[in-house]
Amino acid sequence: MEDSNPIAIAVLEQEKRENGVVLILPEPNQDDPLVGKKKAILSERSINLIFHLHDKDLVSPKPEEDTLLEQIIRAARILQLNEAEWYFMEDDDFGPFSPRNEMEALYLIYSITNDLCANSGENIDILHALQTATVNKINFFANLDGENIGGLISTGETERELLEWASTEGVKSKLNIADFEGYGRGTIATADLNVGDIALEIPKLLIICEDSVLRSDMRQVLENTDELASETTTLLWSMRERHRLQSEFRPYFASLPKSFNTGLSFGIQALTALEGTLLLEEIVQAKEHLRAQYENLCSTLFTRNPEIFPPEFCTWDHFLWACELWYSNSMKVSFPDNKLKTCLVPVAGLLNHSLYPHVMHYGRVDPKSDTLKLYVSRPCKYGQQCFLSYGPLPSSHLVTFYGFLLRGDNVYDTIPIDLDLPQQLDLDNHLLGDVCDQICHMVRGTWLSKSKRNKYGLPSRLLAALRTAFLDEDDLRLQQQNLRYAVISKENEAAVLEGILSVLQPMLESIDQSDELTSEDQNWDVNLAMQFKDRQHRIVASICESCLSGLQALDST
Repeated sequence: MEDSNPIAIAVLEQEKRENGVVLILPEPNQDDPLVGKKKAILSERSINLIFHLHDKDLVSPKPEEDTLLEQIIRAARILQLNEAEWYFMEDDDFGPFSPRNEMEALYLIYSITNDLCANSGENIDILHALQTATVNKINFFANLDGENIGGLISTGETERELLEWASTEGVKSKLNIADFEGYGRGTIATADLNVGDIALEIPKLLIICEDSVLRSDMRQVLENTDELASETTTLLWSMRERHRLQSEFRPYFASLPKSFNTGLSFGIQALTALEGTLLLEEIVQAKEHLRAQYENLCSTLFTRNPEIFPPEFCTWDHFLWACELWYSNSMKVSFPDNKLKTCLVPVAGLLNHSLYPHVMHYGRVDPKSDTLKLYVSRPCKYGQQCFLSYGPLPSSHLVTFYGFLLRGDNVYDTIPIDLDLPQQLDLDNHLLGDVCDQICHMVRGTWLSKSKRNKYGLPSRLLAALRTAFLDEDDLRLQQQNLRYAVISKENEAAVLEGILSVLQPMLESIDQSDELTSEDQNWDVNLAMQFKDRQHRIVASICESCLSGLQALDST
């Protein structure tokens, strides 16, 4: 599970000016690949990162009023954009851009005010007012998720032993293991958790990473093997450690499922059900890569070191199990020495993923306590499932490496569009330079568009790029116009829509559900494959329908 980027350190200055304070949000991080784009948006929208706060400015009894708090949130949303959110952002859309983006923006504001409240003596009432208003926004937005369901506390022996072992090893937890309908195992809050509370605290020594391998008898063999990545060494270690009776992590491995049921375990029938989708090729390539990796290990490492890698523990099934374990349960963790490592974190790996997570920041070991702390970004009431963010992942990734689909729309379900754009363009034009930059163009379900200016529901950056690509000589002189929304000619616009159709109509036909399997008694993998295909069909159909409607409208004018 990938961690979100660490919250940037913000600067907050106080002034005695009419009992107010000056709030300064952080500039976009220079290491952020979107730093230039974020600065451009802030400039285009005349958004300043400096805000003069007064108590009366923060909230309004009229929700339609553009309060100062709303202005701060709009700025924070831009600071927290990722590439997909930026790509689908429209000029007349000020957010929210996604549940992840909104939670990150609100938590950024909360963190800034929380730090200042702990270290300031002046104007504390105004800061508390801002913090309270921000938490109210978090509560309101989080209530939209529809996933705050309770579960039955698991009383299985392996779960009980895991929690007892974790507690003995120093884990501090306000979570219990529970079973949730539609989710399987997860974690349930054992107390009301508020924004900023620690749901789970895990000692560094309990985190499984490459250091665990270095402490084992596998170290010398693995160090003498050329071109073996650290991720591979930890995978091999866990494949064997799972069966070692003397393992210090035995309660953890005993609590893991015997099979993970991810896309990597799809059978022939499930793969057949994915015919016509890009996911089929992704899974096939991933399995071929893993099979080749396994065959290479068998011919070298395993056969040369049977005492370290017993044949009964090194079968393909055991290797695939270890791969699925690391794909579905690992986290990126930054250690006090600033090294970022892929890790397994006992207990934390039980938290399920949601678009509206409770825990968003969990990837840095606190150097003072030498523990990994999972802070709550939004309240989780007693008895509710506590969710974690695995990252802004599309359904194809969730199916392949985790074995599930999100309930409801996933804003990161995109379909790539490869464009062959002309090489010689007037890059002095801001928009042309923008659309002809090294952008990965894509589309998603048109129902997700909130723009009133974009009548197709298609991303304006894609439309602008295609309008540019289909310019004829007579239209070249109009390059300086805003191609994102302008229609240079009916012929140009028709060419744009027909170009999109030429890419997606064949895909729609190939995933047509008329011959789809319909039995409700299919295996888990077939059912999951069919659910994914349904979603892909809906997305592609919405785009094709939008293009056809646009062409009909052009014909009638």
